[in-house]
Amino acid sequence: MDSDDDFMSDVSSQDAFHTQGSDDESLGEDFGDLDAGFSDDKDLLKQKRKPYEVKFEVLAPVDIEREQLVQVNEVSTILGLPPESAAILLRYARWRKEKLIEDYMDHEDKTLEDAGLGKNVDSVARTEIIPGFVCDICCDEGSDMETYAMRCGHRFCVGCYRQYLAQKIKAEGEAARIQCPGEKCHRIVDSKSLDLLVTDDLKERYRTLLTRTYVDDKENLRWCPAPECIYAVDCAVKARDLRRIVPTVQCRCGHEFCFGCSLSDHQPAPCTLVKMWLQKCEDDSETANWISANTKECPKCQSTIEKNGGCNHMTCRKCRHEFCWMCMGLWAEHGTSWYNCNRYEEKSGSEARGAQAKSRASLERYLHYYNRYANHEQSAKLDKDLYIKTEKKMTSLQSASGLSWIEVQFLDTASQALQQCRQTLKWTYAFAYYLARNNLTEIFEDNQKDLEMAVESLSEMFEKPVPELAKLKVDILDKTAYCNKRRVILLSDTAENLKNEEWTFNVEW
Repeated sequence: MDSDDDFMSDVSSQDAFHTQGSDDESLGEDFGDLDAGFSDDKDLLKQKRKPYEVKFEVLAPVDIEREQLVQVNEVSTILGLPPESAAILLRYARWRKEKLIEDYMDHEDKTLEDAGLGKNVDSVARTEIIPGFVCDICCDEGSDMETYAMRCGHRFCVGCYRQYLAQKIKAEGEAARIQCPGEKCHRIVDSKSLDLLVTDDLKERYRTLLTRTYVDDKENLRWCPAPECIYAVDCAVKARDLRRIVPTVQCRCGHEFCFGCSLSDHQPAPCTLVKMWLQKCEDDSETANWISANTKECPKCQSTIEKNGGCNHMTCRKCRHEFCWMCMGLWAEHGTSWYNCNRYEEKSGSEARGAQAKSRASLERYLHYYNRYANHEQSAKLDKDLYIKTEKKMTSLQSASGLSWIEVQFLDTASQALQQCRQTLKWTYAFAYYLARNNLTEIFEDNQKDLEMAVESLSEMFEKPVPELAKLKVDILDKTAYCNKRRVILLSDTAENLKNEEWTFNVEW
């Protein structure tokens, strides 16, 4: 946490991948390669991280505040500055502590000026009553008027200062870089000044905004995108590594998301391919289905044409090329066969059909992957609806079969496995669309097929009537375990090849 430039020695190694776990994690790492003779005790040891897992930590707001305080105190001690000034410097440097210290040692005055502090950083925050003072904001004056000025010397009445700060904090959501209200003054209001001038509710809002700014400024921190979630995730994966890693993390609230792009878990597809795929689906999916069924391309200019009459004699409105709708050949070669084309062998028609087939093949390829992607997305939604009803089904099964509440938990486990596997399968089709075909692709598709078959089998068993579920308990448990195993195999193989840069793609990214 002390440096934004620190990174794991090799994020592509097995040891670089790690999910948040207990304090006993090191035990599993130290003994993860025990011989088979100790297999009976392996369930007691923490397993090695899987190739698609990354190391991360979930932070509560109090943890984030503690991190800020530690860094502020450290910089304050090193530079010999008050903590509030050190905090302003760190926020200016976006919490890059080492770079800040280096810049300060080399160019102290410039660093202080650029950060909005100036040379005089030692002062006491207090209000004063100055006889004959006239506030430049409200133009009021009075013998008992409280005033306040920062180190820059721009003095205003306390009422105007408070209103200015309240506007910045409450309405504009500003906290880290609130400047002096003086004209063209770039001095930053420090925490001591703010504590002196604002009300308690604004102080709380101010601290919340500082916490949010801290997370936004740190490359290794992300807020959980789940609604109303207060947690942030610390993950050391850098933007430059997102071509080789899909950094899925899980918040304490249970939400799984990609640390790289904040979208929901999209393993095994990297963020860039996911962005390209979503944009393509948004632009092309509905249009592509209609185009495939209702149009053809002009053999000369490749303009897309819809047939709007019964006659096969087509004239392109763009280039005026005349051709036959049936065989795509030149209409002039058809003689008197106006409505019934029977000249398949003509050269012009053969070339046009070849170009048409190539164009349609690209469209059909996209629709192949999109339809399967959309099918798993829809199935996942239905499985989620089913998951919502799972508790009711578990209660019914408990009453009908005499099983205990713990014994019927296999339905909950199966439901969660279905959702997770559907999510993975959905993104395998987006990933496969951009893959160039080779031997690795064959293995990927075999793993994909095995997982898909297992998921469909489990889904079918899960939807059986309640009276039959008790008899299927063992089968459901076995199939759930098998689905999870196949998912791990698929993701592990894909992640290994991705981090070793062994995949080749048919698109520049």
